[in-house]
Amino acid sequence: MGRRALAAIVGFVGLSVIAVVVIQSGAWVDIVGVGEYDDGTVTVHDDSDCGADPGATAVAVCTDARQIASVEVRIADNFSQRYTGLSDTESLGPNEGMLFVHNEEAEYAYVMREMSFPIDIIFIAENGTITTIHHAPLPPEGTTDSDLKRYAGRGKYVLEVNRGWANETGVTVGDRVELPDSVA
Repeated sequence: MGRRALAAIVGFVGLSVIAVVVIQSGAWVDIVGVGEYDDGTVTVHDDSDCGADPGATAVAVCTDARQIASVEVRIADNFSQRYTGLSDTESLGPNEGMLFVHNEEAEYAYVMREMSFPIDIIFIAENGTITTIHHAPLPPEGTTDSDLKRYAGRGKYVLEVNRGWANETGVTVGDRVELPDSVA
């Protein structure tokens, strides 16, 4: 084998190793960036007395539903924004959060990667029904990415807010979420 061919193979293998490390470590987000976030408002309603159909596919809230809480959100609707999440955020105000938007409803798991504060992780079905609420503390100091606790749930949307927000506002599984027009 000629020197050029050997150099090309070694170069290709070296670039491949670097690419794998960049992808695995998440460093690609620092290189590519996350882009601009859209903003919106998420409102939670208790429509249990409205006779709402929990299997309905529309993200609609009945007109008699009682509003429980409202939060201003940054909308993470692409892969790099969802991957970064709130890890670049030092803190949230009392009625601030991030809404993660996936292409389809499925089982997802979220982790507390490089977080500075604890959060509530709220999974929301495509029809706007809250399916799961986790109260996630900060991981212990020195926890590696592979050892991070996974907070799983089913939904198309995930709302992250300050830890305790769901308890303080009375938001529970089964409540309905009114999403920003840009994502609904």
